[in-house]
Amino acid sequence: MTPIRKVGIIGTGQMGSGIAHVVALSGYEVLLSDLSKERVDKGLEAIEKNLSRQIASGKITDEDRKQALARISYAESYQDLADADLVIEAATEDETVKRKIFVALCPFLKPEAIVATNTSSISITRLAAATDRPERFIGLHFMNPVPVMELVEMIRGIATEDVTFVRAREFVETLGKTTAVSEDFPAFMVNRVLLPMINEAVYTLYEGVGSVDAIDTAIRLGAHHPMGPLQLADFIGLDTCLSIMQVLYEGLADSKYRPCPLLVKYVEAGWLGRKTKRGFYDYRGEKPMPTR
Repeated sequence: MTPIRKVGIIGTGQMGSGIAHVVALSGYEVLLSDLSKERVDKGLEAIEKNLSRQIASGKITDEDRKQALARISYAESYQDLADADLVIEAATEDETVKRKIFVALCPFLKPEAIVATNTSSISITRLAAATDRPERFIGLHFMNPVPVMELVEMIRGIATEDVTFVRAREFVETLGKTTAVSEDFPAFMVNRVLLPMINEAVYTLYEGVGSVDAIDTAIRLGAHHPMGPLQLADFIGLDTCLSIMQVLYEGLADSKYRPCPLLVKYVEAGWLGRKTKRGFYDYRGEKPMPTR
């Protein structure tokens, strides 16, 4: 087996930049690809900021930071990923977008390259069918924020070969992460449990059972969760939460997964959480304030 040395990452938002951070810090060469150089630069800013935080907390040294940043470079086109051993797609949680990326990407990759997706809910088998290498395709679902969270869900498609799975697991373990293997069912394991809880919290708000602050305080102090479910939804992104609930609702055909109409309304309004400065909380002031 050819060792993985060079890793391409497509998408430089919260997840893509977090994955790049961890991969570069673990000694791999990283190629960042996105729709524009501006997006990549923004992702690099986030990586630098988070590396500096790790220095401040004593987790890494300044030399570690410099070396990690030196390993990251910009891939202007998919052609620049031609010698990547592994490419991880971390674009928006939209199946159409992801399939288009794979169709455009695969002709430029070397035959033995592995393609992975960071999808948090979409069928790995279905996404693999959009590539020229379903045997070398796998789901690697990193948790957010990637530098902090210890888990990576691994999901095989129906065609994923054993050698692909073994290489991917060994790679993830070199990042200092723990793996949990999920079957290829809608939303896998973590989001199958987590997102319905968030959706139920939104229903609790929608039905007037409690306010934003009351619901989050109740779950934080009553269940010892580090964040309330509505605060967590804002952190994840309400558009991502809605996408995952739609995948669960459509994929499992069970009314208990129906997205709350209030969640739909917030997404339609463009109130997507922290990334847009408004969601269940308003982040435009010094302190986040509930919007309901």
